[in-house]
Amino acid sequence: MSELAEHVLPAIEPVLLRQLLGCFPTGVAVITTRSADGTPAGLTCNSFSSVSLEPPLVLFSLRKASRLLATFEGADGFAINILSEQQDALSGRFASSKIDNKFEGVAWREGPLGMPLIDDCLASFECSVFAAHEAGDHTIFIGQVRHMSGGASDQALVFYKGAYMMLAESLRKLVVQGELDTADIDEAYRTLYGTLLRLACERADDAELDAVQAAVDAIEAHPDDAPLKDRIASASTFFSAIAAAGHNGALTLMAQTMTTVLRERMTHVMPVRPRPDLYPLRRNIANSLRQRDADGATAALNELITQLRRG
Repeated sequence: MSELAEHVLPAIEPVLLRQLLGCFPTGVAVITTRSADGTPAGLTCNSFSSVSLEPPLVLFSLRKASRLLATFEGADGFAINILSEQQDALSGRFASSKIDNKFEGVAWREGPLGMPLIDDCLASFECSVFAAHEAGDHTIFIGQVRHMSGGASDQALVFYKGAYMMLAESLRKLVVQGELDTADIDEAYRTLYGTLLRLACERADDAELDAVQAAVDAIEAHPDDAPLKDRIASASTFFSAIAAAGHNGALTLMAQTMTTVLRERMTHVMPVRPRPDLYPLRRNIANSLRQRDADGATAALNELITQLRRG
């Protein structure tokens, strides 16, 4: 028996796995095909990858729970459309489960193989299906490139840690250069996290409430000489736990953006030192959440932000 097999390793936690995989920046593509009746179909994907040059093979993976799995399994080809940073709205459109006709209002053309090619993409690859393999909760589709074309000369749309890097980089510059007003940032925090706290009081389960409490405990456990990176990580975890407890995907994405603002302010703008005077306020937030007291939670948040500025 191998040395690795002799050790009992902890189970891989899916939420943490997703978070850590997000540390690897990926491009964003819309994968398109035709249904059996010829209707165009497509979805947003960041699992696209090159496989081989000889023969020219590429792949993407699709969740088995996807409504389009049967469509791609029944198709004899597909197209990879690489998005530019100007096409972030298209990424959201093709990722949405609430939009039935993803192609309505979208400029596209039929490629030589009959696959839908979206206009103004950085590059498009039309492929015939080379192989398909089941792998866990996904199916991996390998395609042989039969036709390809280049397009716009913009920068690529990049996904990193749950947000578009284009947005994160722009915010970073604004924060470091002092172009985001402190009062505006505070108002954004009160509005965004106040809403998430109210949603969390209605929707959070016990494990998510425990995660908020654990984040509070981690902040208080820092020694006075804790490294800045540890303080930033624990502060980010506290707000991320609140966002997760709110169960709203759009607001969670906004919260990830605000986490970028927080990280850059703590790194480049704000003096960071121990603040034991803030401990009771964070605990009030966690306790109010536990009691499903939305007014109490938002009041504690408002006081926390006020005291942060006074410090």
